[in-house]
Amino acid sequence: MKPDKKQNQYRVNEQIRVREVRIVGESGSSVMPTKQALDMARQQGVDLVEISPNANPPVCRLIDYSKFLYQQKKRAKEMKAKQVKVEVKEIRFGPQTDEHDYQFKLKHAKEFLEEGNKVRAYVFFRGRSILFKEQGEVLLLRFANDLEEFGKVESMPSLEGKKMFLYLAPKKAGVAKKSQQARDREANEAELKGNTKATASKAEIDVEDETPANGGLFANAKISADALKKLTESED
Repeated sequence: MKPDKKQNQYRVNEQIRVREVRIVGESGSSVMPTKQALDMARQQGVDLVEISPNANPPVCRLIDYSKFLYQQKKRAKEMKAKQVKVEVKEIRFGPQTDEHDYQFKLKHAKEFLEEGNKVRAYVFFRGRSILFKEQGEVLLLRFANDLEEFGKVESMPSLEGKKMFLYLAPKKAGVAKKSQQARDREANEAELKGNTKATASKAEIDVEDETPANGGLFANAKISADALKKLTESED
């Protein structure tokens, strides 16, 4: 059998050879000679377990050692279960990505963010395609805008070598805000109900084509005027 590393981590009973210890329990704590603490443990039918050897004096508990180890393992398991493992998923674009490929990757990015993962999107410029770096920046800004309800921008597009990166983090469950575009659409749809069919038809077209002036990005991060201008020009 393999030795239990957890079991060898603590000194118990006669293994504790300091002059005095601090006993902690539900009623508080008290300092006493180690021999007296050992006598108390025997009288109660439990063990003297050193839980904090570096304290002065060392801290001990009067408890059944097997029960103590079980509690430690259970606590460690609970803490591990509470830890959320966040992965960084990559989405790669070319500077001239077509609409079908863009929508396909946008769908995957939404799934990644909903699962609690971060997204690192980047545009790879091969050879002379570096001349289209502004086009790549606009693509990433559009990508961030389309994902506004699912994630927040951690870092705006930045060029590193032949790659331009954009970093997105998932929004916390239950606190995701609707984009300005979604709010405008809902307001217009509510207004349509009280209008005539002809007016409703025209308003519906306006709703579908409407794009917020700020592209929805201000809810997530501060962007430069130049970047905003590029995004607006691309949508026009």
